[in-house]
Amino acid sequence: MDYRHIRLQKGSPHVGAEILGVDLSRSLAPEVVKEIRWALADNGVVGFRDQTLSVEQQINFGKQFGKLYIHPVADLNSMHPEITPVYADEKSTRVFGEEWHSDASCDIEPPLGSILQLQECPPSGGDTMFASMYAAYEALSYEMKSFLTGLTAVHDGGHVFRRKFEQKDYVATEHPVICVHPETKRKLLFVNSQYTTHISQLKPKESEAVLRFLYHHVETPEFQYRFRWREKSVVFWDNRCVQHKAVFDYFPQRRVGTRIQVCGSTPIAATA
Repeated sequence: MDYRHIRLQKGSPHVGAEILGVDLSRSLAPEVVKEIRWALADNGVVGFRDQTLSVEQQINFGKQFGKLYIHPVADLNSMHPEITPVYADEKSTRVFGEEWHSDASCDIEPPLGSILQLQECPPSGGDTMFASMYAAYEALSYEMKSFLTGLTAVHDGGHVFRRKFEQKDYVATEHPVICVHPETKRKLLFVNSQYTTHISQLKPKESEAVLRFLYHHVETPEFQYRFRWREKSVVFWDNRCVQHKAVFDYFPQRRVGTRIQVCGSTPIAATA
C-alpha cells in the first residue's frame, strides 16, 4: 500500500513499525483507519509515541477497528469489562505473558489484535517482544511446510487460566497449524507454547517433538522486534500473525497499563 495519510517507520526487516503523525485521542478519518489497519496486518505490530489517552479514548480508538473483545477472565461487573489491567510492582513474582503466545488462541474466534498503553513505565526494561509468524512460516523448508499444512492443533485455555482463576470453565479449540491471514493472504504459523497442547493427527511423542521444534523456531532472533516502552506510548499488535512475550526484567519497579482487544474471526486453514 502507498501510505498517503500516515508516516511509517520500520522497526525491523520482518516485523514491527512505528506510525508517526497520528493523534489517537481523536476520531480518525476512514482513510487513516484503513491505512493503520493495513500497516498492522503487513507489519504485525505498530507503535505510536507521544499519545495521551484516557481509558475512554483508548476504547474509542479500538472500536474504530471492530467490536471490542471481552476476555474470558474479565470482570463483567466492571464499568469497562473490555479493559484488562496490566500491573506489576515490588510484590510481583511473575507477570502474565512471560511465555511466547498469541492472545486467547484457545477461543473459536481469537482476538484480531490487542492495544496496550502504559500509564507508568519502569526506568528501564519492561519491553514487549514480538515474533513474526509470517517469517516463521517462510523460513521453514518446503518439506516441513507440506507436512504441517492440513494438520490441526488443540489450543486450551484451561491450563493457562486456572493458575490464577479457578472457578471458570475455559474453552479448548482446534485450529489449523498453518493459516492464511484474512487480509494479506500470507501464510503463517499458528501454534504457541502457552496455549497449544498437541497436534491432533500425531501420536503424543510425535506431537511433542514437532511442537518443541516449532516453539524453538519461533524464538529465532531474525523474526523478532522489541518494542521499548517510554511514557505516552501505545502499541497495537495483530494477534493473527505475531506472537509476543512480556519481558519481566524490571523487578521491583512498577509497570502499569491498560489493554483492550478487538474481536477477530475463526483462523483460516492454508491449503497445499
